[in-house]
Amino acid sequence: MGVLVVTGTGTEIGKTVVTAAVAALALAAGRRVAVLKPAQTGVAPGDAGDVAEVARLAGPVTGRELARYPEPLAPDTAARRCGLPPIGPGAVAEEAARLTECHDLVLVEGAGGLLVRYDDAGHTLADAARAMADRGLPVDVLAVAPAGLGTLNATALTAEALRHRGLPLLGVVVGCWPAAPDLAARCNLADLPSVAGAPLLGALPEGCAAAGGAPFLATARTGLAPRLGGTWDAARFTAHHAPAPLPAATG
Repeated sequence: MGVLVVTGTGTEIGKTVVTAAVAALALAAGRRVAVLKPAQTGVAPGDAGDVAEVARLAGPVTGRELARYPEPLAPDTAARRCGLPPIGPGAVAEEAARLTECHDLVLVEGAGGLLVRYDDAGHTLADAARAMADRGLPVDVLAVAPAGLGTLNATALTAEALRHRGLPLLGVVVGCWPAAPDLAARCNLADLPSVAGAPLLGALPEGCAAAGGAPFLATARTGLAPRLGGTWDAARFTAHHAPAPLPAATG
């Protein structure tokens, strides 16, 4: 795994926590890890952004942030409003390539969903991933999805957009598994792999980002599948949370 692009099916669904969990497991395995954030939005100069949060949770990663815009908007809109230059796919691919020269794993965390615009030309995180692949970098994409109602459609659209661009979807991780999952969340565990055309690779429990270090590493290990360095078992988890079937109709 050279470059892993972490995207979401929306915003505020746990991308940064999933990125940190993958990073924590890779660091624990003795790998050199870099985290690249092409555009950080909604954070003032000098304040801690997503890269700092990954480091707090996971440990000593190499962090890179290419642009920062103060308002919590899509990167192109945020850049335009504050008069700062946008970030295009070429710059992201160039930095990712540079980081792969001295790291075993480069995690590229997007802003919002896969097709959020980064510049006035309409380039997206998908275009950045395509640019990395075109440079010969080994690129996979990990989709982070919410647990509940509406996630199947958003996940299917994300997967379709990746297939259209010839980009591999490694799998899907539920970024925040609720302590009391409702019927939709329970059913979605079985349906997400089908609509994504890719395996379910984890479900991180809500509140797991409260503390970093050893507690977070333990949660990452039990919340992510072996493909990402953990021990989480999709079949066992899905079966455990499967809802009871409706009683058979009579008459």
